[in-house]
Amino acid sequence: MPELGLARSLAEGYLYLDLAAQEAGGNAVERATLSEGEKTWTLRLDGVEVEVSYEGEATARLDELTFGEGRSELIDPGQWVFVAGTYARRTLSESLAFTANSDDDEMFENVAAGWEFAADAIAEALKFLPPGADAVPAEACWTPMGRALHEANPERFTRERLESDLLFYRQNLEDFWQLHRPDAEF
Repeated sequence: MPELGLARSLAEGYLYLDLAAQEAGGNAVERATLSEGEKTWTLRLDGVEVEVSYEGEATARLDELTFGEGRSELIDPGQWVFVAGTYARRTLSESLAFTANSDDDEMFENVAAGWEFAADAIAEALKFLPPGADAVPAEACWTPMGRALHEANPERFTRERLESDLLFYRQNLEDFWQLHRPDAEF
């Protein structure tokens, strides 16, 4: 992993800092700083820096890719699986709370974004599957968090499980829209 990383999008950059802060016991998004350069933004948090090219962010937005084009060089597949699970658990809880107050547009947007982020994170983990492989290899996980998750739960890294999780998160997003905004364009 490079000392000054290059994120594919601002979302990936902030997520990377959030994961770094979590390992240190903090919250990145509330304390991170963003500065503009000639061709990149630089995100900083407690000595950790990550750059995001304007071009990379523009491509991500144009192609509607939350975390950017290609495969991450900052976040390993174990971390992506962790992030997806975290978003899914949080979003399930929020969606249950939403049923008690289904007129809250902001809460609706948060739930929809949560399912979308969970699906997008699992899609990122799938990018680490070698062609024709049945599972993400353990050596693809280079962070302590990613290695620990892969070691403790190798079944979460099979092609079948990752694809099943992706379909589940996408189906939950679609069902949520259909249930609460049936007339809106999904």
